[in-house]
Amino acid sequence: MSRKSEVIGLIIVALAFIVIIQYQKAGRKYTWEKDLDHRVAVDFSKTKEEVKTFIAEYIPNVTDEQIDKWTREKKLEGRVINGEMRYFGRTARNLFRVDPELGHIFDSVEAAKVAARIAAGETVVEEEESNVKNLPEIIFGVKANSSGSHFAAPKRMRIRYSITVDPGAVPAGKMIRCWLPYPRTDIARQGDVKFISAGVHDLTITDPTDKRLIFSHEKTEHNSLYMQSMAIAGKPTTFFEEFEYTSSGEWYDLENMEILPYDTTTEMYKEYTSEREAHVIFTPELKALADSITKGLDNPYQMAKAIFDFIDPYPWAGALEYSTIPNIPMYVYDIKHGDCGQQSLLFITLCRIKGIPAHFQSGFMMHPSGWNLHDWSEVYFEGIGWVPVDMSFGKPEFAVGDYLEKWPESKYFFLGGIDSWRMVVNTDFGKEFYPKKKFPRSETVDFQRGEVEWAKGNVYFDQWDYNMEIEYLN
Repeated sequence: MSRKSEVIGLIIVALAFIVIIQYQKAGRKYTWEKDLDHRVAVDFSKTKEEVKTFIAEYIPNVTDEQIDKWTREKKLEGRVINGEMRYFGRTARNLFRVDPELGHIFDSVEAAKVAARIAAGETVVEEEESNVKNLPEIIFGVKANSSGSHFAAPKRMRIRYSITVDPGAVPAGKMIRCWLPYPRTDIARQGDVKFISAGVHDLTITDPTDKRLIFSHEKTEHNSLYMQSMAIAGKPTTFFEEFEYTSSGEWYDLENMEILPYDTTTEMYKEYTSEREAHVIFTPELKALADSITKGLDNPYQMAKAIFDFIDPYPWAGALEYSTIPNIPMYVYDIKHGDCGQQSLLFITLCRIKGIPAHFQSGFMMHPSGWNLHDWSEVYFEGIGWVPVDMSFGKPEFAVGDYLEKWPESKYFFLGGIDSWRMVVNTDFGKEFYPKKKFPRSETVDFQRGEVEWAKGNVYFDQWDYNMEIEYLN
């Protein structure tokens, strides 16, 4: 072989090597399509047999034919993934929420379990017990307040919140970026926010002005505390924060308050009665629904109440990850159930269609009987201002009989009111973070659990966990 031919051969080999390397790099390159496929696969993680096993605990003779029937009726959520039917991870439990007859079966089995626990000497706390006491406390407090304040029954809490990233989720020596949820300071019913400490690994920072901590500013719709740290080989990475704050209940007696006509020329009115990608879209179906629900009504409060009444019977059910749903209100419209955020977005959209300003608000429910992620909304009435609406709390089940007779306002308390046990983190959905996030968030709509990423991509929920510890100070 000539020297020239040898050189050409080496060049060809080198070029081929470069092409292979670039191809391999391209295979690792982030794309939303691959990300979405992974998210859907995480959501739809159950086999038909696993779903059947859960249901059989309550319906021992359940058949494959029944499973297939409930799937066709959308009472069980399934998708074909890689040629196999896979089911949403929480769909088996949801079945008993969305079908009232099956719900009675589930309740009877669970009641027997609770009775057995009580018989064994265990203390059992009902989920709604906190609000049974808290709602009258707020109603009485607001009525007795001579200053006209609509806040009452303040609760002070000390919180330790943490995110733990799995070993190997980010390569050793690479920087992990983390956003933790932090209570807002621009919400009237939420105040006296006191930073105690934050840190990662063995580092604890007690000075809130330390440059290793970045607090989002008040104009950021998603309130966060940002930190970063290098991943260590074989070890989890735990980011944490500690703080105190006070949350008050809020309530407006809308039945007995004057609602003025809207000034439709203001920027506020235009913004909060407009469509918003991708989950406040005035589709033909939702326009027709809003018109049907509010037919014959022109008072904004009465229209909002009619929408509230329409959505209230929708069962609460564990939700698909919001980032996998193209249009959440239409999803709820189609499947006829939804979780707190999904029901809230449907309420907001229907209100905006009818010219009632509405926006998203979210964070956590902090009840002593159990904390959780939670979403709700606010609507604006001229002459009154913004008032809270918790669509998924709806009409409390305990607001009946003697309780309702004594506290008649409790039936529609959550249309113009909210309990004391909250932590507000967000005033809108799907907005920018501070500092900005490079890759799409794990939760592209809401922000509660937190967010994690590194230089090559987002770190999804299946690679980290979160925890909250609450100390009630009054």
